[in-house]
Amino acid sequence: MISRKIVLIGDFATGKTSLIRRFVDNQFSDSYLSTIGVKISKKIIELNDTTLQGMIWDIEGGTETKPVNQTYLIGAHGAIMVADGTRYETLEHIEMYRALLHKNLTKIPLVLVINKCDCLSEEERHAIAEKAKSMYGNAVKSIFLASAKTGEGVEEMFFAIASEIMDS
Repeated sequence: MISRKIVLIGDFATGKTSLIRRFVDNQFSDSYLSTIGVKISKKIIELNDTTLQGMIWDIEGGTETKPVNQTYLIGAHGAIMVADGTRYETLEHIEMYRALLHKNLTKIPLVLVINKCDCLSEEERHAIAEKAKSMYGNAVKSIFLASAKTGEGVEEMFFAIASEIMDS
């Protein structure tokens, strides 16, 4: 079994913790509890002939006045950058997180996830997906629309980053 560190990074309240809970425990809660510091979860991910133990780091969300603690990024093998589909500014802030990751880690796979897509109409989903592609399509390996609440796209995004990690 191969163990790899995966970090989730993004603004506060984008649903990073909820995405992890959906993937690891298949649970969802509407209650908002802000992550303080970092919380680490483990999940076994089966990829073809390889078993990967994902060490999933839930890093507290950044704000304009309190940036993400860069020491949490050390040793990461891949990153999932999370935006909130209902708060457009969180998508704009992804560039800041991408730059932070590349400042601290060279050439790690990046996946962009737009969470809370269950709150969007089909037209809004299409519009934000197109905007994300135009803004970050060349900088990330994949872009996903996801919902921690319904589970849509959650397994796919974690399997995508795990696969990218194993291929890099």
